[in-house]
Order: sequence, then structure tokens, then C-alpha cells
Amino acid sequence: MTNSKAARRPPVHMIDSEADALTDLALGVEERLPQVSEMLLKEIARAHIHSAKTIPADVVTMQSTVEFTDGATGARRVVQLVYPKDADIADGRISILTPVGAGLIGLREGQAILWPDRGGKERVLTIDKVRRD
Repeated sequence: MTNSKAARRPPVHMIDSEADALTDLALGVEERLPQVSEMLLKEIARAHIHSAKTIPADVVTMQSTVEFTDGATGARRVVQLVYPKDADIADGRISILTPVGAGLIGLREGQAILWPDRGGKERVLTIDKVRRD
């Protein structure tokens, strides 16, 4: 299933301090998780960088609660994007060091991205709603 709004790599936005922390994290797992590390570093490298005060409210940042639709299944999911130590999939907290987590960071409401899942199969993820508490 394809989505005409889905771009392989739509524009992304990040908070400067988060981009720095995520770069360190991605470099730290490069040997253990090479695919996710590479995907995350590429997203950081192409991101528009903002301060925490100027980042648009509808951008997925760390600790955001994100509602998205998986184009492959049509399923809507609500997750919180967190650092690995806080991840608990049963409680809806997904790590930035998962393919989906790395794909969500920096996207805005209404954007869609073509992104590989853990098995390497590409799927369309569409951001429906972003909340930052």
C-alpha cells in the first residue's frame, strides 16, 4: 500500500540538544545496531535544527506522544518516543533505537515517511497527532 503523501525522506526538525544527545547515542551503538545507528545519523545530518523554544509544536521530539498510522496494516498506534533506558513496549514507550523510533523523530503532523521495519520491509508511517506534555 502506498501513500501519495509519503516521501522517502520528508523534511525533519530537531531540537539542538536532542540532536547532540542522539548523535552520541547512535555512535555508541554503531557496532551493536549498525542499521539503526546509520538511519538515525542520516536523519540527524539532514534535520533543520531548532532550540527547544522555537521548535514547532507539531514536531515529534523525544518524550513526545505520537499517534501514527502504519500504511501496511492500516493500524493506528499511539506511542511515546523515549531513550532506550525508558523503553517499555507494553506501556507504549518505544526506543529511539528501533527502526520505527528512528523513523518518527523530527516528523510533523500530516507527514508520511517510507521507512524499513525490523525485518527490512518498507512501510509507510503517517503522523496523525503529536503531543508534548
